[in-house]
Amino acid sequence: MPGVAVCSIDRAGIVRFCNQACARLCGVTPQQAIGRRLDELLSRGERETEHAALLEAVWQTGRNGPAGDWIVRAADGREHWVCSTKLPIFQGELGQVFCMDVDITARKHAERTLTLAAQVFENSRDAILLTDSQRRIISVNRAYGGITGFDDSEVLGRPLSLSRAGVEDETFLREVWNQIEVLDHWQGETWSRRRDGEVFPAWLSLTAIRDGRGQVSNYMAILSDITERKRNEEHTRHLAEHDFLTDLPNRVLLLDRLSLALSTARRKGSMLAILFLDLDRFKPINDTLGHLVGDALLREVAVRLLKCVRKVDTVSRQGGDEFVLILADIGGIDHAAHVAEAVRQAIGQPYRIGEHELHISASIGVSIFPSDGDDIDTLIQNADVAMYHAKAGGRDGFRFFSAAMNQRIVERATFENGLRRALDEQQFELVFEPELDVRSGALVGAEALVRWRHPELGLLAPERFLGVAEEAGLMVPIGNWVMREACRHARAWHDDGHQVVVAVNLSLGQFLQRDLLQQVQAALDEAGLAARFLELELTEAIIMQGGAGVADTLRGLRQLGVRLSLDDFGTGWSRLGQLKDYPIDKLKIAQDFLAGGFDATVIRTIIAMARSMDMTVIAEGVETAEQLEFLRGQGCDQYQGYHAVAAARASGLASVLH
Repeated sequence: MPGVAVCSIDRAGIVRFCNQACARLCGVTPQQAIGRRLDELLSRGERETEHAALLEAVWQTGRNGPAGDWIVRAADGREHWVCSTKLPIFQGELGQVFCMDVDITARKHAERTLTLAAQVFENSRDAILLTDSQRRIISVNRAYGGITGFDDSEVLGRPLSLSRAGVEDETFLREVWNQIEVLDHWQGETWSRRRDGEVFPAWLSLTAIRDGRGQVSNYMAILSDITERKRNEEHTRHLAEHDFLTDLPNRVLLLDRLSLALSTARRKGSMLAILFLDLDRFKPINDTLGHLVGDALLREVAVRLLKCVRKVDTVSRQGGDEFVLILADIGGIDHAAHVAEAVRQAIGQPYRIGEHELHISASIGVSIFPSDGDDIDTLIQNADVAMYHAKAGGRDGFRFFSAAMNQRIVERATFENGLRRALDEQQFELVFEPELDVRSGALVGAEALVRWRHPELGLLAPERFLGVAEEAGLMVPIGNWVMREACRHARAWHDDGHQVVVAVNLSLGQFLQRDLLQQVQAALDEAGLAARFLELELTEAIIMQGGAGVADTLRGLRQLGVRLSLDDFGTGWSRLGQLKDYPIDKLKIAQDFLAGGFDATVIRTIIAMARSMDMTVIAEGVETAEQLEFLRGQGCDQYQGYHAVAAARASGLASVLH
């Protein structure tokens, strides 16, 4: 029997005969098999005892053993499924047992595959349908009934189109079946229908099954209910496109709707308006009453804005207290003005938030398509510019955009961007104004003055750019750079043998920064400069506006060892009593008291006051020898200005500072 593995064993289980098929099954040669135990050649693992009992029954009864399927492990480690039969062989008496095994591994794998396929079919969470070549349903799984509500009896023999929702047109369906005809497969989103008539979104996969001749014998459809997924996607999209606080469209959705509105306006030749709105006095409310009150106020503002516009318009929150409105297809500028005024009045009405009655207003900027811009960015930017001017003009009002106001904003923005580049690209420079001893003319100090070497405008004095720097929040990084650079120069002077103090002006922003002391110490450490050679100049405004922590900050600076001077003394509101409380080393007589001659009475008073508090006095803006002579007569210690610069140049001292 070719293909049937046959061997005979004796009572001890020793192989006495082995054909080629059996040897192949065992993974040995016939000669290697003879004389070895069968259970060594073909192990039945956990069923070895069962197999031994079966053999023992054959020996005991002399009858054929029942046929059965077994998993055996050959001597070479391979596993097979076999159908095994035991036959007793009599030679007068029972002398041997023939063991015949047929390798059924391939059949078992096929059966397992079919079983798995049936299990997958029945246990799949997706609906599975099988049709014949004419697309009539011949089988459905349990999930199909669970998803659609149809029983097997209601669908078997019916066309596959039974579950169509009727949403897609015939053209779409033809394209689907054309693709299946060419590629044997199509998948995509579609709509299906339940037994009760409900339409639901589905993911459908259609596959053509071909027979051995290449002809379509069946179609398989796998249908997934994606209702929950679509709901989650819609929720996620809503969160991505709407402000979490007010549920108004956010900037993402605003830009999308504005793009559509612009396309419509271009096509129809109509106008649209952008209103950029910023709430006045919202920050103090948020800061003093807390975010819960502030959030409730913003939600109420959103409700009022929606009542001021049509359904075709869009109200969007950009973040903070800024809102943008799109007025689509307006009849003219008057329409935009009417809505802007309605919004202004609505926002200005009192708000009852909990126990608080609140009052705010709005500054509104308006830009019009196409006169104020032809694209999204330009229209929003110009509305923002107009809003800025509405706020600068007194708040609680609206302004239409104009080219002139835009030019001023562009110039300022360009300057601000240039300042940021200047920091990154090291475009700032220091010049040093000498401070001379009144009596000896010796160089005792130098005030560091920053200049900006603008790539297009040349060297700019500080009055050209420090105002913009302050508005842009750049005074602190610029001031810190000046301090570090000034300390570096001072150390270089010391290395050349000139023990000169360097003076650096502190801005209010610098003075109020939390890490001021660390910044000063870092500048000194980086340059290797002793603290007593750094003098920090403060204005009276810093002392008056610096708050309760002024004295602590000044004492901290004094503990570092740096010197402190009060700049432009006499022009502000400093009182003698205050100065006694602060560790000030030097008073600077303001240039105003020397202009057009000099105010002798004020200068004498300042010098006398400084003397009484053991402070050094320096006069700035000294331009003539007569002014210097007067200061010398009054006991002034130091001076600076045009006359000091000229004297330093004449004596060669100016070269020290380069």
